[in-house]
Amino acid sequence: MSGPAAGTARAADATTDVVCLGESMVTFLPSQPGRLADVPSFGRGIGGAESNVACALAAAGHRAVWVGRVGADGFGDHLVETIGGYGVDTSAVRRDPDRPTGIYFRTATDRGAGAHEVAYYRAGSAASAMSPANVPYEEVFAGRVLHLSGITAALSADCLELLRELTAPRPGRPLVSFDVNHRPHLWRGGGASVLLELARRCDLVFVGEDEAEEAWGIVGAEAIRAALPEPSVVVVKRGSAGATVFSRLGPGPRSSNAGGAGNGPASPSTEGGGTVGAPASRSADGGGAEGAPDTVTPVPALHVDVVAAVGAGDAFAAGFLSATLRGLPVRDRVRHGHLMAAAVLTVPGDLTEPPTRDHADRLVALDDEAWERLRLGPGWTAADRAPEEVRTS
Repeated sequence: MSGPAAGTARAADATTDVVCLGESMVTFLPSQPGRLADVPSFGRGIGGAESNVACALAAAGHRAVWVGRVGADGFGDHLVETIGGYGVDTSAVRRDPDRPTGIYFRTATDRGAGAHEVAYYRAGSAASAMSPANVPYEEVFAGRVLHLSGITAALSADCLELLRELTAPRPGRPLVSFDVNHRPHLWRGGGASVLLELARRCDLVFVGEDEAEEAWGIVGAEAIRAALPEPSVVVVKRGSAGATVFSRLGPGPRSSNAGGAGNGPASPSTEGGGTVGAPASRSADGGGAEGAPDTVTPVPALHVDVVAAVGAGDAFAAGFLSATLRGLPVRDRVRHGHLMAAAVLTVPGDLTEPPTRDHADRLVALDDEAWERLRLGPGWTAADRAPEEVRTS
């Protein structure tokens, strides 16, 4: 199916909160630490930045859709069934009879560690064949938010063309969320400039301070914002230092819920209905808030007893988007992101059951001193205790 005619997008579907588009793969997790050459066996899981976000949002009670392409094989069956088991709508996933589902193996170490190994078997995968000609646009644009990542753009020339189509300004475009997800090994050159181009076309951008330095040679949150002036919201993830959000609201009814200011009143809540519209700066009429002053919101990270440092970025994005959909203030959006990340960091895989909304809301409501004393370890999401009972450092 080809893209939308005359550059228009379908109006947001009130039944869908977030549509996540991208590749998902079957991942093989090691039974013990060590080199891939030494690991005797692997457990099967799933992995994929966008599908991880969809699963986390669905588990948190949102209406999430995953749009992807998998092979007509057993691994494709496993992905569709497992992602659907989290409550994600997978009806827009396409099956490719000629290309396989991607898989990968990884070690138990942190991705940033020197000893970390990942072996990908994704070249020529079904997902790499996604293009503007075969993606169901009416479903891609059916939600309040469309979430994308830079990984998809690296898979093939067709995938890059698709990302450029989806991030192009157009009337009625949903809020477009973009996680930079710089993966140098996926690119054959030019990836850094492409990621910067795509990020500048989006409404809400997640980027790590470390990956901005690696990809663009930009150091510091303020410099990152200066390089990304167009998005209404830029979330700079700073590792153990927390996250800093640069946000602004455009004038008029097309202002985005993603751009709430500081800890004051949030923009109108979308909980239970309504639309998170694209900010005015991204609409077809060219009006907008670019150049308006930012509200800068730094939020400290939590102390977490880490089991495996994988999947935290996707979980953070899901927590932030969840709170955005609820119309919460920016500080609370970041705190929900930190909590969702902490849930994943305290389990071996990329996905886990998040804390209940009431549990998370109680922790988010802690004062600054209590928040900075929190220390979360394995099993904390199931505890669902009052804030004063949560272990502190």
